Amino acid sequence: MEDLIYQLRQAQTIAKLVGDCAVFQQAIRNLPVLAREDATVLISGETGTGKELVARAIHYLGPRASCPFVAVNCGSIPDTLLEEELFGHERGAFTDAHSSRPGLFAQADKGTVFLDEIDALSFKAQVSLLRVLQDKRFRSIGGTREQTADVRVIAATNARLEELVETGAFRPDLYYRIRILSVHLPPLRDRKEDLPALARHFIRKHAPAERGDLTLSPDARQALNAYHWPGNLRELENAIIRGIAYSHSNFIQAADLELTAIPQRHILSVPVVHNGPFKALKREVVESFERQYLTQLMQAHQGNVTEAARSAGKERRELGKLLRKYQLDPKLFSERL
Repeated sequence: MEDLIYQLRQAQTIAKLVGDCAVFQQAIRNLPVLAREDATVLISGETGTGKELVARAIHYLGPRASCPFVAVNCGSIPDTLLEEELFGHERGAFTDAHSSRPGLFAQADKGTVFLDEIDALSFKAQVSLLRVLQDKRFRSIGGTREQTADVRVIAATNARLEELVETGAFRPDLYYRIRILSVHLPPLRDRKEDLPALARHFIRKHAPAERGDLTLSPDARQALNAYHWPGNLRELENAIIRGIAYSHSNFIQAADLELTAIPQRHILSVPVVHNGPFKALKREVVESFERQYLTQLMQAHQGNVTEAARSAGKERRELGKLLRKYQLDPKLFSERL
C-alpha cells in the first residue's frame, strides 16, 4: 500500500497533477496500477479537467516511459485526413505525396498514442481505429505491407460516450475496446479545496522571475471560490494569466481575474415536448439548447469568438465548430455592424 501511495505521488509530481482533496485523490488513486498494465484507457471528464496530464502520468509511470508519447486531437483533423494522420502514407500514394510520411502510430512506436476528443471521430474513422486496436496492425495509405502497431492507446472524451452509443453516434464495439480501464476526472467546482494550491501552481508557472512574491489578494481568493468554473483547470489557468498581466502590485485582485462567464439564470430554458421517439426528441432539445446558448454567448461578447470561448470554458476551435454547425456568423453579433 505504501508503495502505491509513493507511486501516486510520483505520478502527481511527474505530470504536475496538483490537488489533495478527497474527490481528486479518489479519481487518480489507481494511476500506478493503470500504468503497469498495457490495456487501453479511457479518461473522461469535462473540458479542461486535465485529461492529457493524467494520460502523460500513466505513460511516464509505465514500462513505455522511455518511448514517445504522441498526442492528437481527433476533433481537429478532418475526416478525409485522419487515416493519413494516424497511419501515414507512402510516396506516390496521391498527387502531392512526393515522399513517404510516417503516421502517428509509427511515430509512437513502442510508446503511447493519446487520442483526445475521441467522440469526434466519424464512423469511418471509428472503424479504422477499431481494426488497429483488434489486430495491432495497420497499413499506411498507398502501402503494400502491414506494420505492427506496438503502441498503447489512451483515449479521452468530455462527452458521455455511453449516451452516444445509445443514440447510435458511437460504435459500441469501439467503446468497449477503449474502455478496458478508465479514469473519470471531477470538475473543478467539486474540488474547490484545491483552488489555493492550483492558483499558486499557475502563478509559479507563468509569473516572471522578478515577481516571485506575487500572490492572490483576499478578495481574489473569495472570487475564485465563489465562481462556478465551467472551463475547469484551463479556465483557472487563463484567469491567473490575466491576473498576472493586469495586476500592478504584489497582489492579484479579483478584478484582475475577469471572471465573466454567463450566469446560469441568463440561459434560456428549452421547452420539452413528450410526444415522439425519445432519441429524436432528445436530439432536438440538445440542439435547441446549444443554439440558444451560443446565440446568447455571442451577443454577450459582441461576436468576439476568443472571449466567448474563454467565457464558455471551451477552446476557440471547439466553439468555432459549434458556431459553424448552427450557421451562426460571429460578425452578425458585432456592434460595428
